[in-house]
Amino acid sequence: MRVNFIICFLLLYSSALFSQRLNKEDVMSKLNLVNNYWQENNKPTVWSFWDIAAYHTGNMELYKLTQNETYRAYSEAWAEHNAWKGAKSANKTEWKYSYGEKDDYVLFGDWQICFQTYIDLYNLDPQPHKVARAKEVMEYQMGTSNSDYWWWADGLYMVMPVMTKLYKLTGNEQYLDKMYVYLQYADSIMYDEQESLYYRDAKYVYPKHKSENGKKDFWARGDGWVFAGLAKVLQDLPTDHRHYDYYVQRYQDMAETVATSQQKEGYWTRSMLDPQHAPGPEASGTAFFTYGFLWGINNGFLAEKDYLRTAQSGWKFLSETALQADGRVGYVQPIGEKAIPGQVVDSHSTASFGVGAFLLAGSEMYRYLDK
Repeated sequence: MRVNFIICFLLLYSSALFSQRLNKEDVMSKLNLVNNYWQENNKPTVWSFWDIAAYHTGNMELYKLTQNETYRAYSEAWAEHNAWKGAKSANKTEWKYSYGEKDDYVLFGDWQICFQTYIDLYNLDPQPHKVARAKEVMEYQMGTSNSDYWWWADGLYMVMPVMTKLYKLTGNEQYLDKMYVYLQYADSIMYDEQESLYYRDAKYVYPKHKSENGKKDFWARGDGWVFAGLAKVLQDLPTDHRHYDYYVQRYQDMAETVATSQQKEGYWTRSMLDPQHAPGPEASGTAFFTYGFLWGINNGFLAEKDYLRTAQSGWKFLSETALQADGRVGYVQPIGEKAIPGQVVDSHSTASFGVGAFLLAGSEMYRYLDK
């Protein structure tokens, strides 16, 4: 009992010291370290698929804070390289939305997340060609009778913010109407009402699928995509929209469960409700969750008294353990769709989407400290 008390005291003391040490200059220094390392070691002339596009959502968020022209130019060069498109097929009769990495999978959300950054760049310098493909693709998609476009949790981050950004750009209510319709389908196949979390897709729904220890298996990065995606939706969704309260409730319900599954060291394990399924830290899910909590606190959707410690603890892990001395973000689970027992995720494990998530989280931490 005495040992447990001492451990709790030390954890609280460490947390208090971290809070005192935390300041916006330190956060910005770490953000620039990470982003400069990434851009110096990775050319922007690569494809516009989800893994790279997710990085650019973080890069553009940091640009909003810094107005660093190098950051904006990096995303612009990437967009130019990809002709402001995702998948590039011009033949609409062959457009698909199951999983695919080729140019005919135009309707697959992993090829649509790039539109978020293209729209952001358009807003900085409005030139029609920057958003022409985004409008063409999404208007075609909305013109179909299909509603099952978002069949995996990641897709909610990839495309929901595209819909709200295009609504703000065009005033076309159909973007918001279809977003709600598509989300209802996603909810019907992979949302767990009891836990207020999303399975990665229908394959992982309990009890058809179980963790190593017979529990529900919620993948941290998958729910991180959703939680962060909902924050981005609420950022742009009109408060008088008829489904506004639905999105707020979903976001707040998720926040409650996500917070309770955080580990004492500040990170989330890859299988959120079964830490022993794939134990150890994971930075991408942790970063998306940390971003989501900080955004909610900063914008009045989450009570600071309830969630600030969760957010600070997440940032402590990200900035002191995941962040390496040279600017690399480690502990990022490689591309995949589930928590894999025995998979090595360590300080050397990095990826573009993990860097993007780190930049999102850090940008919101900076905003919190700047208030």
